[in-house]
Amino acid sequence: MGALVRAHDWSRTPLGPSEGWPAALKVALNLVLASPESMFLAWGPDLTFFFNDTYRPILGPRLSRALGAPMPELWSDVWEQVRPVIELALAGTASRFDDLPLAMARHGVEEETWWSFSYSPIRDEHEAVVGLFCVVNETTQRVLTERALRAREAELLLITDSLPLLIAFIDRGLVYRFANRAYEDWFARAPEDVVGLHVRDLLDAMDYSAREDAFTRVLSGEPARLELDWPRRDGSPRIADIRYLPRRAEDGTVDGFYVFVLDVTDRKQVERMLRETNEDLERRVEERTRQLDQVWRHSRDMLCVADFGARFVSLNPAWAATLGWSPEEMMAASFLDLVHPDDRDATVTAMSGLARGESVLGFENRYRHKDGGYRWLAWNSVPRDGLIYGVVRDITFEKSQTAALVTAEEALRQAQKMEAIGQLTGGVAHDFNNLLTVIKSSTDLLKRPELPDERRLRYVGAISDTVDRAAKLTAQLLAFARRQALKPEVFEVGRSLGAVGDMIGTLTGSRIAVDVRVAGAACFVDADLSQFDTAIVNMVVNARDAMGGEGDLVIAMAEAAGVPAIRGHGPVPGPYVAIAISDTGAGIAQADIERIFEPFFTTKGVGHGTGLGLSQVFGFAKQSGGDVAVESEVGRGTTFTLYLPRVEAPLGAGDIDVEPEELVDGHGTRVLVVEDNVEVGRFATQSLAELGYATVWAANAAEALAELAKDGGRFDVVFSDVVMPGMDGIELGHEIRKLYHDLPVVLTSGYSHVLAKNGTYGFELLHKPYSVAELSRVLRKVAAWRRRKSALGA
Repeated sequence: MGALVRAHDWSRTPLGPSEGWPAALKVALNLVLASPESMFLAWGPDLTFFFNDTYRPILGPRLSRALGAPMPELWSDVWEQVRPVIELALAGTASRFDDLPLAMARHGVEEETWWSFSYSPIRDEHEAVVGLFCVVNETTQRVLTERALRAREAELLLITDSLPLLIAFIDRGLVYRFANRAYEDWFARAPEDVVGLHVRDLLDAMDYSAREDAFTRVLSGEPARLELDWPRRDGSPRIADIRYLPRRAEDGTVDGFYVFVLDVTDRKQVERMLRETNEDLERRVEERTRQLDQVWRHSRDMLCVADFGARFVSLNPAWAATLGWSPEEMMAASFLDLVHPDDRDATVTAMSGLARGESVLGFENRYRHKDGGYRWLAWNSVPRDGLIYGVVRDITFEKSQTAALVTAEEALRQAQKMEAIGQLTGGVAHDFNNLLTVIKSSTDLLKRPELPDERRLRYVGAISDTVDRAAKLTAQLLAFARRQALKPEVFEVGRSLGAVGDMIGTLTGSRIAVDVRVAGAACFVDADLSQFDTAIVNMVVNARDAMGGEGDLVIAMAEAAGVPAIRGHGPVPGPYVAIAISDTGAGIAQADIERIFEPFFTTKGVGHGTGLGLSQVFGFAKQSGGDVAVESEVGRGTTFTLYLPRVEAPLGAGDIDVEPEELVDGHGTRVLVVEDNVEVGRFATQSLAELGYATVWAANAAEALAELAKDGGRFDVVFSDVVMPGMDGIELGHEIRKLYHDLPVVLTSGYSHVLAKNGTYGFELLHKPYSVAELSRVLRKVAAWRRRKSALGA
């Protein structure tokens, strides 16, 4: 640093060239430059700045401009903080400051720093103060370290004071050097009062003696632990867990030990309770084990443990009692060997479920008895820890009882069926005898010679009308039995009610006021239109008879959100269309309401109705996906409400075109007639031949397929009965579709449970009895459809 001072151009400073400097400056400067301490010197009124090599790091970025600079300019950022001290030194008073905080610009930002300064005035030969020098040491790192240490000590003290245990440090002389706040609770002394005391000052002779060996061990470098009774100050018992841990100095010697004392009274009490509880549990487990062993040995149910290799691991005695095999015999081989062959696959499937962790409940299979017979077993099994645990019951007797019960129930149903058939037969025989009387009388009269044409036409008309009434009677019966093949179509209920309303007045007579109320919005349903009309007429006739031919009849149609609870069934959400028919008649007794839908049940006198009208309504409603409800009060009247599922309006819904009943010329249309009834088959072929159809008659499906095999292309349409021996008409239709997919099939039936349940399978259906006009129209329609399709294909 001396070389820099000598090389500096001092002539441009207030001090001038160094040759002219006063002796006091030179002496002071030589002292600063030679000192190993960090020092600076400020001289003259401008406080020209000098410093030594040790001081250079303190200057940082100021170093290049520090030598010879006025001190207020050089340290402008801290000048206001240090000026009072500088002025004090220039006034002749030396001073020292330790850890003086200074906010100093470093690294481009202001930082908080700490310094120790020793300022001394410099006097000339006249004792005048001409400058000052200062010994400087930065203490920032030490201050920050001590601050962090104090913070950690405070934090540690906070932690130790918050812990529910005694914490202390005792030196080798057994004098307390630290104690936490818990000492105030245990000894009624503040921690600061404990520090400096000897252990004997806190413990009486007996307590000290109990710890003396532990003191010796810990001061020899060995951790010590002991558990002592340490009563509280109020005399209540307390158990202390005491631990001594040695602390070693840098040279490895033990300079004292840490003390940790925990109140374990509650823990000891819990441990005692747990120990007593465990002992009690062991006794109970032992007792439970004895009980389970009794259950295992004496249970009539079969209990077992098995592995997933299909082998029993353990079996209770009930197995031997049930199957006759000893446990050793059953555990010697796979239990699948005992399973009935028909049940083996199901048993393997059940074991696969158990292997996936699933419980198998209510599984049944048969096991071979030692006598060669089989026993039915019901299993409840669960997988646990790689094994199968099963509770098994012999249900052989229950199985036989169930089979006997099924047989008895079937016999009961058959008896009920026969009783119902008897009732149906009686009612049908009565009505058909009336109808047959008309037919027989008319045919007898038609045989008379020279009968005028006018009477002949009248008798033929009577026969035709009677046949229509007979068809209507069978339709009502089939609708109740739900075996009539309905022909559902989408129609608007209000329009249909309007159509049937024209004939209601004729049915009811002039003394009954009829009011038909139709909802404003169009309501469509998907049902058999003819059966719908019949149901409405049946309910109207029933109301007419209930009013004795005089009163008010209201027919109201409305939208319904659903079907209410009826006859024990819960409500069904909609949408539905509700048609309510209300009368002011005599009403129905509550005892009769439950039976009014039974066939042939009627409250009318003999000769007044067949008892099939309401049963037809009920059958039609159920088969159409709806229901019928009844509300009645004796003396005030009755309301029948028919509910049918509402559907969306079909595209292009408009007026319904009624095709007229007329005979259609066949024009040589070729028809294969399949009919097993000789009279019906002969009539159909003869009638179609009269109309110009070319027909071939087959008595069954096999003959029909044989005719088609000769040349399927020679027929335009197949007309087949549904109910036939062997292959029925539906099966024949499917076979024809498969072999001759362009050949249309028309089915006919008067009674078919298959059609009633599943519909027509897409085939055209003609109900028996049918007229020749109906038959010819249907055949021409499907034959024309085939010709149009062939033309488009060409």
